[in-house]
Amino acid sequence: MTQTTKHLIYMVICTLFLAFFPQEAKAVQPGVSAKAAILMEQSSGRVLYGRNENRPMRIASITKIMTAILAIESGKLKNTVTITEHAARTEGSSLYLKPGEKIPLEDLVYGLMLRSGNDSAVAIAEYVGGSLDGFSYLMNQKAEEIGMKHTRFRNPHGLDDHEDHYSTAYDMALLTRYAMNNETFKEISSTKVYRSEQSGEKWDRVWRNKNKMLKLYKNATGGKTGYTKRAKRTLVSTAEKDGMELIAVTLDDPDDWEDHRNLFEWCFHNYTLKELIKEGEISSIKDKGYKGKVEADRSFYYPLQKEEVSHISSSIELIKLPKSGEWKKEEVPIPVGRYLVDLNGQRIADLPLYYEGKTLIKSGKGGIWTTFKNMLSQLFFIAKERDRLW
Repeated sequence: MTQTTKHLIYMVICTLFLAFFPQEAKAVQPGVSAKAAILMEQSSGRVLYGRNENRPMRIASITKIMTAILAIESGKLKNTVTITEHAARTEGSSLYLKPGEKIPLEDLVYGLMLRSGNDSAVAIAEYVGGSLDGFSYLMNQKAEEIGMKHTRFRNPHGLDDHEDHYSTAYDMALLTRYAMNNETFKEISSTKVYRSEQSGEKWDRVWRNKNKMLKLYKNATGGKTGYTKRAKRTLVSTAEKDGMELIAVTLDDPDDWEDHRNLFEWCFHNYTLKELIKEGEISSIKDKGYKGKVEADRSFYYPLQKEEVSHISSSIELIKLPKSGEWKKEEVPIPVGRYLVDLNGQRIADLPLYYEGKTLIKSGKGGIWTTFKNMLSQLFFIAKERDRLW
């Protein structure tokens, strides 16, 4: 048998093998027209798609997501705001507010998010922050708290009046993820039409949401549009299907509606949200001193492609029991261990575990040292959990 014949036989065998045992094909990522883009899953923060996602760029009116969440968190939504001359004269997209007009802060936030009112943004900033500079300070303080490492806010609306007003697709996804944990923000962001009573007038203002994704895509749940001549088109949108919530951000994208729809559809087709840790008792623990007594205080979900499921591994680390083989009530460490989950060797979950539901720090008979150790342990896990959630 010649070498050529052997080679041909080998190729035929390989072809037949692949035909009978097809290999898992990795999902081909969609193309986007944006200079920068990201797709993030809400509950885990997993980045499912990225393109120049850490490049600082101008962001235009998606800035107003930060303005909205700060107004909501101020606790003053039901308060009445008096519109200043400065706010009423703000250039660009407008609610046509009048100097001296009185309007609820809540209505200003609706006008900010639905109609992208720059006058509303300034009115909110002056009322919540005391001044534009004061509000910018609050914006940057919140950005640092959330973990937006490549962001600088200089105004509440996103107009190109400062050279150092910028963010990244990744940072804006982090911000949106944070904001979408707030039920009031979620409701405002998803609203298609809002009516605002106008003092001194017989007719109400009616605002329709500029975010066309709410009409164009059946699974859309909210977001914010943006545009300036320098930033070009920017868009944040959110969507939900079968319990999986997604965040898409594009910067400088001439075809953003289609790109966002394609990103969402690609993800919903290729990923499933899997429960990797179930809230409550951890049944897999066999140690006599811990069996039936260790709990997770929440479930952990993670978006996975079909071929990734077999690459998930998990382990449980528990503090060594005392010589007696069980914890005395006043000596139980808080937390008592960790539940670790890895994907392809990379850590994706590190959740605290608790002994018989003891999730709160309490002063017990163990004395101040025991309490102090529990506090340190608890704070360590709180810090890790905060990073995961934000």
